[in-house]
Amino acid sequence: MRVSVIGCGHLGAPHAAAMAELGHEVIGVELDPDKCRALSAGTAPFYEADFEELLVRHTSSGRLRFTTDLAEAASFADLHFIAVGTPLREDGRGYDVSQVIGAVRSLVPLLHRPATIVGKSTVTVGTVARIQEVIDAGAQVPGVDLVWNPEFLREGYAVQDSLFPDRIVAGLTSPRARAAIEEVYAQILDRGVALILTDPPTAEVIKSAANAFLTTKISFINAMAEVCEFVGADVNTVAHAIGLDKRIGPGGMRPGIGYGGGCLPKDVAAFTHRVGELGAQHAHGLLAAVESVNAGRPLAAVELIEKAHGGPISGRVALLGAAFKAGTSDVRDSPALRLAVRLAERGAVPVIYDPEALAAARALHPEFTYADTAEQAVSGAELVVLATEWPELTADPKLPEDAAGLVRRRVLVDVRNAVEPGPWLAAGWEVWQLGRKPQRP
Repeated sequence: MRVSVIGCGHLGAPHAAAMAELGHEVIGVELDPDKCRALSAGTAPFYEADFEELLVRHTSSGRLRFTTDLAEAASFADLHFIAVGTPLREDGRGYDVSQVIGAVRSLVPLLHRPATIVGKSTVTVGTVARIQEVIDAGAQVPGVDLVWNPEFLREGYAVQDSLFPDRIVAGLTSPRARAAIEEVYAQILDRGVALILTDPPTAEVIKSAANAFLTTKISFINAMAEVCEFVGADVNTVAHAIGLDKRIGPGGMRPGIGYGGGCLPKDVAAFTHRVGELGAQHAHGLLAAVESVNAGRPLAAVELIEKAHGGPISGRVALLGAAFKAGTSDVRDSPALRLAVRLAERGAVPVIYDPEALAAARALHPEFTYADTAEQAVSGAELVVLATEWPELTADPKLPEDAAGLVRRRVLVDVRNAVEPGPWLAAGWEVWQLGRKPQRP
């Protein structure tokens, strides 16, 4: 199938590579000339596991190419994925969907044969109806169909989740649209992956509800971590035990400094605002509480760090991790960097190391000090804070020994509850984690 992907950022570029991997001929539309050239040369403009490998493979084979010319994509493809950004509005009251509306408005007059437009960008409930009006007003030929096909990608796993999704949701506007979706995802559907066919409003709500539930689980276990700190209980054991209940499940229940990134914070904020507009006050109150818990996690982490140190810190603090989660270079709304800001406000000097996100972190926060290795970060530090759960930082058995002679005090504050304390305790470290008693050698 001939496919275009309009918008080649964190969502669109991995999706384009995945579509090529599924055997389609793909053209990506990226208006930024520098980014377009990099993608065409097989160079990933951001880190995402397995992405650059697919990018190199399929740009080399000719199955995947990129352009800045929307007319070229309109002429080439029969199915057009819309994957442009939908940032939160400046007033925080919902998404700015101008890029989505603009992309469709620009594309539709360029279509000279029947085609299917497939929306993947996350939008406010009710947006698809507006897009259908744009198509109806601008289409020059009959048979321009619209599908809303929300993405459920985990950053760091975008390629894997594109190729091996849990489910595919399609909000349909016509029978022809169903045929196009079944064709473009045929390889995936042949493996038995569920295809959920519904109307566009339901597809919009499914996306928002999925993210809202995920963030609710994260905030719930973080609230329980606070309870555990008051009574001296162990939140990891609590999470494990309740996660064994099939009605609850363990996924998403690791306590820490909260969710971040380019999707969850804005998606929950936009959904919270929208349900308030609709008058669903109980739903609004629940989602507002989820946001409130999340907003308080960096301060809870600072308080734990100061407790582990024995008071406020005026010296260096090794902060291992800058990305909002492991497996990505994305620092948008990163809890790790929010923590760095809080520490600096309290007089500490964060020294930051991250395996992939140093360049992005420097660009966003040039005022901080950065290190090229974990050992360099911990050298002379008052203590070590694990702020992102990179395997390089959490599973390296040599790191506790290597860092022991460099840090001023052997104190690890794991605000992601990600490490197995055993190797650190054996190397003479204290280990402090949110919602757990401190562990000492």
